[in-house]
Amino acid sequence: MASARAMLERRRSSRVLIHIPVQVFVDGSRGQSLDTPAEAIAVSRFGALLRASFSPELGSRIEVLNRISQETQEFRVVRVQGASDGGFELGIEILYPARNFWHVRFPDDRSA
Repeated sequence: MASARAMLERRRSSRVLIHIPVQVFVDGSRGQSLDTPAEAIAVSRFGALLRASFSPELGSRIEVLNRISQETQEFRVVRVQGASDGGFELGIEILYPARNFWHVRFPDDRSA
């Protein structure tokens, strides 16, 4: 298992712990669609950790609506883990990085 230091060195950008309400849209493999509320609990320029009530397949694509900015982006599910409250934590990575989908100032942002 990689050390915490090695994992930090591989990270492309810093993370911010935050609570952003989101809406998640999924097209299921069996033709069923899902539209459900969730919450981003940690974000970076390239992804997020969501708390959700469902468990999508690893590698599946989802659309996430940032309920604050009303912007939508497509993400890939890279991690699914059960949470203590019976829900799920989803690690997601953005497929087409926008300038700042989360509208958050990250600690490693440079002043102009």
